[in-house]
Amino acid sequence: MTSTTSCPTKYWHALDDGRVQCDVCPRACKLREGQRGLCFVRAREGDAIVLTTYGRSSGFCIDPIEKKPLNHFLPGSSVLSFGTAGCNLACRFCQNWDISKSKEFDTLADAASPEVLARAAVELDCRSVAFTYNDPVIFMEYAIDVADACHEHGIKAVAVTAGYICPEPRREFYAHMDAANVDLKAFTEDFYFHTCGGHLHEVLDTLEYLVHETAVWVEITNLLIPGKNDSDAELDAMTRWVVEHLGPDVPMHFTAFHPDFKMLDVPPTPAGTLTRARAIALRNGVRYAYTGNVHDADGGSTRCPGCGHVVIERDWYVLGSYRVTEHGLCTSCGTAVPGRFDGPAGRFGARRIPVRLAGRA
Repeated sequence: MTSTTSCPTKYWHALDDGRVQCDVCPRACKLREGQRGLCFVRAREGDAIVLTTYGRSSGFCIDPIEKKPLNHFLPGSSVLSFGTAGCNLACRFCQNWDISKSKEFDTLADAASPEVLARAAVELDCRSVAFTYNDPVIFMEYAIDVADACHEHGIKAVAVTAGYICPEPRREFYAHMDAANVDLKAFTEDFYFHTCGGHLHEVLDTLEYLVHETAVWVEITNLLIPGKNDSDAELDAMTRWVVEHLGPDVPMHFTAFHPDFKMLDVPPTPAGTLTRARAIALRNGVRYAYTGNVHDADGGSTRCPGCGHVVIERDWYVLGSYRVTEHGLCTSCGTAVPGRFDGPAGRFGARRIPVRLAGRA
């Protein structure tokens, strides 16, 4: 295995007491020589903050774009997915904790330069590359370089993120992204503070910034945890906020929790909870509300906002009937379906194909 590469970063400043503060996310870790931030991958070396995992990955996999989840972005296409290690939140229920909470460089078992990764996406017939499994804002320098290399080859860049990032790095990071799925973990400050170690306001600010000030296509995921963030009142407040502040056309995905990491005493989410959340969202004006990671053809399908017909039929990650033109118009009535459509739908399906990129020239 090759050694880990440290990459210079610019979002930090020196403090009067000799520490250096990282300015990428609201956590604002203040570090002395040799210390790492909570994310694990940003560290102080000398009098600066560096990214210690540039060019390294916990693994690469070809997924359906619907798994990110993104239902209105190049439907049916395949995406080359990867992450690194670490995270800047501390969610007790993390579903990828073996990666996001890893503090072992052995987790980073694969490697690829941005150019190699972009060429691999082309060779593997992927329409996009996704920074996922852990939050890409903590390895933003690598993600930006990969996105730029991908764009030179006609490949799109997707961020799967919790949206916990400061305004200045946020502007730079999302200037290089084509789509984002933002994980809105709950709609109370209490949940964010006590269960995730973060704050709700900063995530809502990121959502408003993305929708109103960028060209990034945005969808939202809400993982529903029984008894923690799934009450009718919270779902009502969340979905009303989305419609009022982001508009009715931002898709929302309600997904099921399974016991993991430090939340093993909570049962899995019943399918009925997802259906209930979707009904509340639709009632409050969210036009594209989906149930996720369950078999639910009605809850997973997209309806035309004009005539109401099903225009994209889905069962989990598998597409059925497809009635959208290559420009995103309903074939029945001609109404535009919000999203990013480019040509016919892909037919990648529900496959998951691990790949190794280490050693590729």
